[in-house]
Amino acid sequence: MGASVQVKPLCGVYNENPLSYLVSIDGFNFLIDCGWNDHFDSSLLQPLSRVASTIDAVLLSHPDTLHLGALPYAMEQLGLSAPVYSTEPVYRMGLLTMYDQFLSRKQVSEFDLFTLDGIDSAFQRVTRLTYSQNHHLSGKGEGIVIAPHVAGHLLGGTIWKITKDGEDVIYAVDFNHRKERHLNGTVLGSFVRPAVLITGAYNALNNQPYRRQKDKEFGDILKKTLRAGGNVLLPVDTAGRILELILMLESYWADENLNYPIYFLTYVASSTIDYVKSFLEWMSDSIAKSFEQTRDNIFLLKNITLLVNKADLDNAPEGPKVVLASMASLEAGFSHDIFVDWGNNVKNLVLFTERGQWLLQKMEDTKMYLLMDLSLLQPVLPQCFPVASEWDDFGEVINPDDYVIKEEDMDQTANNVQVRCLLVYMDFEGRSDGRSIKNILSHVAPLKLVLVHGSAEATDHLKQHCLKNVCPHVYAPQIEETIDVTSDLCAYKVQLSEKLMSNVLFKKLGEYEIAWVDAEVGKTENDMLSLLPISGAPCPHKSVLVGDLKLADFKQFLSTKGIPVEFAGGALRCGEYVTVRKVGDATQKGAGSGTQQIIIEGPLCEDYYKIRDYLSSQFYLL
Repeated sequence: MGASVQVKPLCGVYNENPLSYLVSIDGFNFLIDCGWNDHFDSSLLQPLSRVASTIDAVLLSHPDTLHLGALPYAMEQLGLSAPVYSTEPVYRMGLLTMYDQFLSRKQVSEFDLFTLDGIDSAFQRVTRLTYSQNHHLSGKGEGIVIAPHVAGHLLGGTIWKITKDGEDVIYAVDFNHRKERHLNGTVLGSFVRPAVLITGAYNALNNQPYRRQKDKEFGDILKKTLRAGGNVLLPVDTAGRILELILMLESYWADENLNYPIYFLTYVASSTIDYVKSFLEWMSDSIAKSFEQTRDNIFLLKNITLLVNKADLDNAPEGPKVVLASMASLEAGFSHDIFVDWGNNVKNLVLFTERGQWLLQKMEDTKMYLLMDLSLLQPVLPQCFPVASEWDDFGEVINPDDYVIKEEDMDQTANNVQVRCLLVYMDFEGRSDGRSIKNILSHVAPLKLVLVHGSAEATDHLKQHCLKNVCPHVYAPQIEETIDVTSDLCAYKVQLSEKLMSNVLFKKLGEYEIAWVDAEVGKTENDMLSLLPISGAPCPHKSVLVGDLKLADFKQFLSTKGIPVEFAGGALRCGEYVTVRKVGDATQKGAGSGTQQIIIEGPLCEDYYKIRDYLSSQFYLL
């Protein structure tokens, strides 16, 4: 059998709660993500508290509270003492996120769940890795290799690949296939047939409009509000999706020649942008290329002012303005205070760009949609808020009249507020939507699939889809339910004898070297399996073309050779007469998992033979 693999969710299944999962590989316990929410609800951490002392290593995938917010508390209070691994941006931006969380809470209460020293101590345990860097564990983890890969979604965001005995366990929860202004898309599609894939159902039921349409709607509603004399509040995270929003605003203000002031207000706003300026190599190819050519840093902001206290905002000139302030949930921080100040003015707009912890939590029993609990707001808002199902040109509109406190409730508190501003939600979370998730999973075609992090409805929907279209082994475990996803394949360690290897001829294939091996299985003196030279003449074998042709790459290659080429009906039309197409084995589940054929069609002419030779040059003959 292959490596023994078990998965046990500690938080974040059949709901959109923080993420935390225990993955055991041959008895080595990984805690993948260690999230909390802006409520800092300690009950969510009870499953973690029962296993914290048994964890051997922690892998962090994203630098926001939902993915790493419980790390300092777990280190200080729950007995977690394992080494931690992340990319450099996840480490640095995650540290700033936790600073901002602590300072936001400390300003309004005797917050004691963790301290600044506790945050520093927890993050000092982090070993930082670069994308695609293979890190070999030692001791109890001997033989296990971990590697972070591009997830998209947030700066430094990670898909974790864990390899043992030649089998891959992939953790890919929260990814984005779309290239954005500051990030490349995920590389998840480059993995094919892993032994286990752990992924989320968060967006399984959602499909997104095209980016150009969303961007226009975003700009239009801001401009409409500002020209009418209103202010705009965007509740944002500390150092995650805020980066994409900043570049959107910078671009829109420049294109439209607007002069309304924009403020980015968190306790760590200046530090955030300073660090981001040094992380260009972690961003999109276009940003890196632009910097190489012009030496202009895209995060040298021209239209956005950085603030670290509300007094500076209060002293800003009168007039319409845009403020991006943490926290995105409105549970605490500057966004909470500004919402209280601006919420009763009908001219103002509060634009939510994440649904997460605060908007549209569906109640299965009543089929109603509720706003998050705003009980921390002072003045207090009424509970069990209805959300309008109407939409305007810009997104879902929440009727302010539905939030006005009734006169009979006025005696419940001396300080009440009427929410009269416009509340709108637009999705800029930077996650792949349902249609794309399904396509990617079909391509990756894992042997076994584990679904986490999504509403019960979304999880069940994606599970049924995957059972029909992806693989026959799909799991959706409950909290603290351990599932065994050990591979059904047999894997053996064998020793390659020196006598055998001395006669093997290798050919280079990219960063690898490959060769045919004809051998007999024997045993060494230590009773270990060994491959030995065969006693007789080897059987002949057919020549094999090794490689994976991408038509888009071949199109570019032919263009460099001066051959007119274009896509037509999913195939390449090369010159006047020749067509090249890829044909997959439709009987196999998952693109890329079955045999593929490259077909070249056309009359026998000079172009045909020339293109055939070019095509052959894209492969390795073995």
